[in-house]
Amino acid sequence: MPTEAESPETGSQPAESRRGFTFPSALTVLALVTLLVWVLAFFVPSGRYERGADGAPRQGTYHRESAGLGLLDRFNELFLAPVNGLYGVQDLRTGRVGPDLTGELYGAAGVFFFVLAIGAFITVVFATGAMDRGIGRLAHRLRDRGSLLIVGVMLVFSLLGTVEGFAEETLGFYGLIVPLMLALGYDRMVATGTIILGAGIGVLCSTVNPFSTGVASSAADISLGDGIALRALMWLVLTAVTIGYVVRYARRVRDDPARSLSGHRPGDLPVGPPAVPRSHLRSTGGTPIGPGGSRPQTAGRSEADEPPPLTGLHKLVLVTVTLVFAFMIFSVIPWASALSGEADAAPYDWELGWSFPRLAALFLCAAILVGLLTRMGEQRFTTTFVQGVGEFVAPALVIVLARGVTVIMNNAKITDTVLHSIEGAVTGVPSTLFAVMVFIVNLPLAFLIPSTSGHATLAMPILAPLADFAGVSRAVVVTAWQAASGWMNLWVPTTAVVMGGISLAKVRYDRYLRFVVPLLGLLALLITGFVALGAVLA
Repeated sequence: MPTEAESPETGSQPAESRRGFTFPSALTVLALVTLLVWVLAFFVPSGRYERGADGAPRQGTYHRESAGLGLLDRFNELFLAPVNGLYGVQDLRTGRVGPDLTGELYGAAGVFFFVLAIGAFITVVFATGAMDRGIGRLAHRLRDRGSLLIVGVMLVFSLLGTVEGFAEETLGFYGLIVPLMLALGYDRMVATGTIILGAGIGVLCSTVNPFSTGVASSAADISLGDGIALRALMWLVLTAVTIGYVVRYARRVRDDPARSLSGHRPGDLPVGPPAVPRSHLRSTGGTPIGPGGSRPQTAGRSEADEPPPLTGLHKLVLVTVTLVFAFMIFSVIPWASALSGEADAAPYDWELGWSFPRLAALFLCAAILVGLLTRMGEQRFTTTFVQGVGEFVAPALVIVLARGVTVIMNNAKITDTVLHSIEGAVTGVPSTLFAVMVFIVNLPLAFLIPSTSGHATLAMPILAPLADFAGVSRAVVVTAWQAASGWMNLWVPTTAVVMGGISLAKVRYDRYLRFVVPLLGLLALLITGFVALGAVLA
């Protein structure tokens, strides 16, 4: 899940005394972007497009039009930007957005509340211990089959990533996965790649991840289910490629420890000759040191080291989580369009067509259900629920701030001017090239704003109308955008998932880059191929 926390640092030195530049959080970046856009609005000419019944701008209809804002009005726009970003209402006649107008909700209140609701649900689920114990049991069962362990853990993490944005939660698994991988004769890079790339590739290929696909689809004014077939195929292929890449490296390091990119810390390798036979490694397990520097009592071979079994309640929680997310997927997919291939097909009677308000209610009810099933008790449940809401306020506020930026552009009437300035660039451009351009253009933005939700809310109001001009489905633009965001977040030093992960695994950042760069190149080629295919088929 996207959070806006800073990258964890090693050691316990107070933040004030640390030297060097610390990249600002997404909230700070968006605050600066808000101020920058507000200043630019003084100099960018105002204008607008004529729009059709669906709200899409009509190509070639741009004309200059005064925004009618005085100096005090402009200061008022800056002052109210966060408020308008949350619950600003757009007047259908003038197009202006304000908190006291009458019309349609323009602010991100629906998405804001949805993020808080799913945050509460996920926190309640993790408080039951079912998710952690389930993954721990999987790792223990596959402890004697190294390649299957890597495949199993990466597949589970990728599935969680594509469905609900599983990312920061992976930081809690280094204490389990690192010693286990070392005991199997692998190195710390294998553990790092298994965790970071497993979850990261799922987020990159998000199918219904509410924090990336959901927010971007909302900002692009399309259904969360639009384009899900392409994203699902992309997830299958890219996940298989990524797992294969990590398994190939793991086998190479196990056969020849000298080829390790991360190197070996004292105790990582079994005591004995450099070339330890695999059979000996399996029987002894070595004496690895965990991420915190402590040695496990054994190499994970004794029954005493077996994680506690899943209780009936744990299994019930895991089944409930699966059913909730499965129902979410069912509720948002436009089944008539997906099955018939016609974008304007009349929906079936059994289609739900849910959007963020109902999805928020779904996860609120699901959180309560999990609390009741596990007999948490009123005090523990409410405390956990509020804690989950609190932990997700930061990404929710990022969405609000990003929407506030678009309100400033809308009220200053410069959004259409920006569209017009690049209309000529996309006019006549093949749809396949346009889709690839969307992927490339979003790479630097993803570096500055590692928050997927904030990035989506900021970029999609510009990219979605451009897709209309280029004759490309907005769903393809959403897929290209999220692929760019996910690709960057596999390696950029502005994300806590990467920097926190390598810190816990005790892997140097430059060594991690050497490990991941070949895969990044391969993924970039596959992504461009998929978005180009999507543009042709859409």
